[in-house]
Amino acid sequence: MQGTVDSFSYGLVTPVAAYIMACLGGALGLRCTTRSVRNRRSFKPGWLALGAIAIGSGIWTMHFIAMMGFSVAEAPIAYHKPTTFASLAVAIVMVGIGIFIVGYRGATPMALVTGGTITGLGVATMHYLGMAGIRLQGRVEYDTLTVALSVLIAVVAATAALWAAVSVHGFLASLGASLVMGIAVSGMHYTGMAAVSVHLHGLTGSAGEADSPATLLAPMLIGPAVFLLLAAVVVMFDPLLVMGEPDWQRSDGAKNLRPGVPAHRPQPSYGDPAGWAPARPPRRAAVHREAPHRESPRSSDW
Repeated sequence: MQGTVDSFSYGLVTPVAAYIMACLGGALGLRCTTRSVRNRRSFKPGWLALGAIAIGSGIWTMHFIAMMGFSVAEAPIAYHKPTTFASLAVAIVMVGIGIFIVGYRGATPMALVTGGTITGLGVATMHYLGMAGIRLQGRVEYDTLTVALSVLIAVVAATAALWAAVSVHGFLASLGASLVMGIAVSGMHYTGMAAVSVHLHGLTGSAGEADSPATLLAPMLIGPAVFLLLAAVVVMFDPLLVMGEPDWQRSDGAKNLRPGVPAHRPQPSYGDPAGWAPARPPRRAAVHREAPHRESPRSSDW
């Protein structure tokens, strides 16, 4: 018996909320990765790890917020907690591998392809491992071609996100990249959900006899959601993450020098005092040299 599957039990509430969480996690992860790449004084492993956890938590939270709207009319749904949290660990670890590859190798084609593929496969693995945690009186089945399309979307989205993290400069540009990333991740999720069909084991009754998916999933989402909020606070209190690298720190020509500072003068690094100035070498004492004395010609020499 085929079950009646509905991924939008609460209308647009769950897709919009899921999209916002995907954008939040993507924005924090991209800014943390940018922070580690563009500022050599930063603690690179720490910022890359924070970015990986932010993106992984954002994608995982997005997935299960969207799953609050998933229901099967003829059967109640429950979730196996160890499998559910294992999907969170997989997302963080595989996203972290991709971010560390790009963070240390830069925006080279090989690094982007390798890191994007690993990260995208991590996102897809998180999705389908999370789906494997569903417990109901039936079997969840997938359409192979639609699943392949969802994995392709995940890999392309992850590659584009990693490229943006190391190539896009400025807060507004990164914000735009995170919005696009949110669309891609949400698209991957709902493409994967379009592949789902449920084969029930006989008559199981109404899904209303058990707790709703929202009641089951909400407590598990508290931890990752709180982490994302704390990561957002870290971003807010780091001016380089918000405003980007100051123009006067760049070394791409005299046009980016700090106003009022001559081109030959060493430029201060981010975090130096406003009145910073390098110690000038002592001037050499001027050596007074007298011009050679030339005798005026005598009249007898004419």
